[in-house]
Amino acid sequence: MFAVVRIKSAIDMRRSVKDTLKMLRLNEPNHCALVPNNTSYRGMLDKVKDFVAFGEVEKETVARILEKRLRQEGGNKLDGNTLKSLTKFNSNEELAEALMQGNAKLSSFKGLQPNFRLTPPSKGFKNTKEHYPKGDLGYRGTDIKELLERMM
Repeated sequence: MFAVVRIKSAIDMRRSVKDTLKMLRLNEPNHCALVPNNTSYRGMLDKVKDFVAFGEVEKETVARILEKRLRQEGGNKLDGNTLKSLTKFNSNEELAEALMQGNAKLSSFKGLQPNFRLTPPSKGFKNTKEHYPKGDLGYRGTDIKELLERMM
């Protein structure tokens, strides 16, 4: 599973890239989406690599994102009872496990936002014009965890 974080805004962006970001549900900078690791999503990520940072995430990171940033439609925080009533899962860890295995998708749960609104990273971005490792754009591998931790 990939975590995809939008870094750049829509200024001087081609229509095809805008459409791809919309399909990924990355409508604003600092939004994050979790997408499966398959060929169709890899093609989408290759198209938007100059505007996003992405990499593989582990179950613990997904559970932490869900705990800190999962929201109901309208932006309200979730508690344990609300999570159980909107999904069939008792905890964020169970939901993270199902997402990692491909048994669940956030977009399939009515009442949950399918993406995460993150804050700008503490200590700022390295460089928003160059690709990783010199900057913050593009494929980061498992190092996406460090960026996500700074943005949660």
